[in-house]
Amino acid sequence: MRATIALTVPLLALAGSPALPAVHLAAQAQDTARPPSLTVRLGERTRTVPAVAHPAGGVALRADVLAEALGGQLVPTSAGSARYRFEVGRTGIDIEHGSTLAVVVDDTVPLVADVFRHGGAVYVPMAMATELLPRVGAGVMFDVDKRELRRFALSVASARSTPARPPAANTAAKTAPVPGGTAAARRPVAASPADLRGSRQRVVVVDAGHGGPDRGMSGPLLGDARVYEKNITLAVSKQLERALQQRGIRVVMTRTTDTLIALSDRGRIANDAKGDLFVSIHVNAANPRWANPGGARGYETYFLAEAKTEDERRVAAMENEAVRFETRADVSGGDPLGFLLRDMAQNEHLRESLRLADLIQGSMRAVHPGPNRGVKQAGFRVLVTAFMPAVLVEIGFGTNRDEAAYMTSPDKQAELAETIADAVARYLAEYERKVSG
Repeated sequence: MRATIALTVPLLALAGSPALPAVHLAAQAQDTARPPSLTVRLGERTRTVPAVAHPAGGVALRADVLAEALGGQLVPTSAGSARYRFEVGRTGIDIEHGSTLAVVVDDTVPLVADVFRHGGAVYVPMAMATELLPRVGAGVMFDVDKRELRRFALSVASARSTPARPPAANTAAKTAPVPGGTAAARRPVAASPADLRGSRQRVVVVDAGHGGPDRGMSGPLLGDARVYEKNITLAVSKQLERALQQRGIRVVMTRTTDTLIALSDRGRIANDAKGDLFVSIHVNAANPRWANPGGARGYETYFLAEAKTEDERRVAAMENEAVRFETRADVSGGDPLGFLLRDMAQNEHLRESLRLADLIQGSMRAVHPGPNRGVKQAGFRVLVTAFMPAVLVEIGFGTNRDEAAYMTSPDKQAELAETIADAVARYLAEYERKVSG
């Protein structure tokens, strides 16, 4: 029987804080022309895993060499996939090229830097070996003084006697070919109502961004008829409502017409409905100071945390600007105790929000014509008052002519809604499995 591994992920670590010892280790190695290697001891056998400089700074290790040195393996989840499973004994860590997230059992945890490929090999940040592996029950410990990663031979013998599980069996969605697409283009199949069994019907709050006098972004930048964010978000949200209901999920909409809903009221609606998830739909806009703002494309999903980059702060400021249309002040904003209670409630759901955001990004990748801009974090006002796992999905750039046309197509709106609904259903199915033991 597989034991569930619970990981505690501090908010500061998710926000990019250099609190982990391995981060200091990486920072020290960055200053050297040739990063020091890592010694791996497996019982009486030792092996040296060469280290390289990470493109983003710090130190990286070749994942397959590290896994083999520990008596494990690195396997792709499918042919041509960017996702891999790092297996050591009975412990599996799912990683993805270009992502700073890893999945252990049903928990999503951040890495200090992204996974990358070079020369046909996959590299992971050193902190995955020195920090993550010792925490997830892989029988591994890291000796900082000797710069040595150790795994006990007893664990290896036990692991070898146990047949390896299929890659990413606990996290990979069932897949089916996308109509009209290639065999490689696959979209997760929605969880069935049986997968969503539980003590009560799950409730998802769908929030169509902006509305009424707040039109949100307008585009595209290069001529053509104007499109407004508030119209696209409402259309996609209604499609998402239908798709979720077909999956046996109850849906509460923050708005169903072209009306203005205060940002703080959207969270209150979700709380009053006793929602299990909060999904806010938005349309992105390029920074006009970019070299080619009209060419900006892609989709990204945010969860609530301190913004780490200038672009994350830009998007948060753009979406938070809707508050200028509101006439009623939020009198609770200056209450220190209220702030503390809200902060505690949000921390409780931070990791779950991160997992939901990761699933949505992975699901949209199968159908969206733009690039995957990844899971990001920022301080969105609309997410602050929703005391449940909450995400904000930027489904594309309305300032880009092609993506504006894509997002205003009813067929494509339905397609986007289906993929988001797939991810939500999969998250809820995972959650049901966790709470049921």
